[in-house]
Amino acid sequence: MMRVLIIDDEKLLVKGLRKSLEQEGFQVSVAYDGQEGLEVFKEGEYNFVILDLMLPRLDGISVCRNIRQYSDVPIIMLTAKDGDIDKILGLELGADDYMTKPFNTRELIARIRAITRRLEKIEKGHEIKNNIYESGNLKVDVESRVVYKSGVEVELTPKEFDILELLIRRKGRVFSREKIFELIWNEPCLDTRTIDVHVKNLREKLKEPDSERTVIETKWGVGYYFRRD
Repeated sequence: MMRVLIIDDEKLLVKGLRKSLEQEGFQVSVAYDGQEGLEVFKEGEYNFVILDLMLPRLDGISVCRNIRQYSDVPIIMLTAKDGDIDKILGLELGADDYMTKPFNTRELIARIRAITRRLEKIEKGHEIKNNIYESGNLKVDVESRVVYKSGVEVELTPKEFDILELLIRRKGRVFSREKIFELIWNEPCLDTRTIDVHVKNLREKLKEPDSERTVIETKWGVGYYFRRD
C-alpha cells in the first residue's frame, strides 16, 4: 500500500484530499505546518509527499530542501501562487511536479500514479540491465555479491553486503536502524546495536586511507543513508 504524506495548513482541503486518496487505496498521514511535516516524515516510511508552498513555522521550500538532503521520495508541491519563480524554485530544489490551487483532485491522483509508474520503470529497467552500482571509487556488483574499492575486491560478510546493497540501491534515503534490521534479518528488531556494529565495520572497510569521509552517513536521530555523489 502506498503511503502518502500531505503537508498543508488548509484543513478543509486536506480533509477532502485525504478522503479521495484513501478511496483510491492510499494510506494517508497529514501535517498542518512545515515543522510538523518534517517530524512526521522522519518518523515514517512514505512513498509520496504532497507539500504546500506556503506553510506556518517552516515554509514548503525549506521543507523540500530539508527532505532532499536525505531522501528521493517523490514530491508534488502545491501553491496558491501562479508565479513562474515559485514553480522554478520548487522544481530546482527537487520537487517532481507542481500544481497551482485550486486544482482537480483527480488530476493530482493521476499525476501521483504517473510519477510512481515512471520511477518504477526506471528502477526496474536499471536492475534488469545493470545490477552494478557505482559511487566514486566504489563498485557493487549485486548479482555476484562482490564489492570493489579502487579496483580491489573488498571482503564483506553476508550481512554487511546486504546492508550495503539496501543503502546503495536507495542513495540518499534514510533507513532507521529498526527498519534495516527488519529488512535484512526478516524479523522484528530487538537490539539496534547490531546495526551500529555492522555499519561501523562497513565504514572501516570502504573508507579511503587518510580520509575521514564515509559513503554511509548518519542522520542523527533517524538512521543511516548512502551518501549521494
